Amino acid sequence: MKVFALWLLLLVVQEVNSQDSCTSNLNLKNKPLFDISSFHCVSVWNEQGYILRYLQTDREVWSFVISAPNSNSFIGMGFSKDGKMVGSSAIVGWVSNDGSSTMKRYFLGGESSAEVVPDQGNLQLVNMTSSIIAQNSTIYMAFQLNTQLTPTNRLIYSLGPMGRLPSPVNYQLSQHRAHISTFLDYNSGESKSKSPYGNLRRSHGVLNMLSWGILIPIGVMVARYFRQYDPIWFYSHTTIQSLAFLLGFVGIVCGFLLEDRLSAHVDKHKALGIFILVLACLQVIAFLVRPGKESKVRKYWNWYHYTLGRVLIILAAANIFYGIHLGGAGTAWNVGFAVTLVAFFSISVVLEIRLWMTK
Repeated sequence: MKVFALWLLLLVVQEVNSQDSCTSNLNLKNKPLFDISSFHCVSVWNEQGYILRYLQTDREVWSFVISAPNSNSFIGMGFSKDGKMVGSSAIVGWVSNDGSSTMKRYFLGGESSAEVVPDQGNLQLVNMTSSIIAQNSTIYMAFQLNTQLTPTNRLIYSLGPMGRLPSPVNYQLSQHRAHISTFLDYNSGESKSKSPYGNLRRSHGVLNMLSWGILIPIGVMVARYFRQYDPIWFYSHTTIQSLAFLLGFVGIVCGFLLEDRLSAHVDKHKALGIFILVLACLQVIAFLVRPGKESKVRKYWNWYHYTLGRVLIILAAANIFYGIHLGGAGTAWNVGFAVTLVAFFSISVVLEIRLWMTK
């Protein structure tokens, strides 16, 4: 067991050391075609591990190196006049499984993939200095821009879907799975993120996680393990579940607004959310028409109520993790929610054993 734990620790340390950071020495086997030793370095997207190195290397030349974990996806860096993707120009690159690499300019003319046009835009690359490589689970994209003025401070970064690299036939990009809009001060190296509709995103995520992922399981545990405190358990159960339903309903409405404003393609996430809301509505209806304790159909109602509630919890947990993935919220949200579920499960096991021992 100790050997396994030591092996696991070594794997974790190796993985951490392989990730790029501004404090690590950039020792690339295939070095960029320009010197990057004195570049400014800034972490521009912590959730996805994006690191930007940059410098004005000539009177009309700005040089950039963007790095990110290699997840078999394309990475992109856009230059925008207003912080929005539409109307901006971008550099996008990827490394295929066979080791071949591609980097292209794109003009982001609209929100659909068909309106993202390759080999277009107002970025002028310095000839024969662009390169993209994958090393130690990290992808590095280096390029130089010809520009008489300082590049725009409004920078956009995107991350493509896993395993769906652009085809060499038309180089059309698939819908990205995450993106962020930032403001970079080239002099100080300070980068500030500005996620589109950030407050609405947070409201959608926090409300749904709190309601379906936390309050609903707590309400179920109250009804399962504290029936000896009658009627306190009943009023506590109904109050917690009613609050969870109201918060969850508002969270789903926030999701609809977010989908409309971002024109996001989240059909599976949306369908699961609607199905969970339907299950919750059925639970409310079941509560209103529940038969009396002496009724012959009460046990069937109990089975229905228990089963529906547990299915709702399982689907809600899965959809919350899926939503964290779609929103590119990062590892901290996944770990935090996972720890919460493990805590609920552990408490339930202890209370279940106690319940069986008292029977």
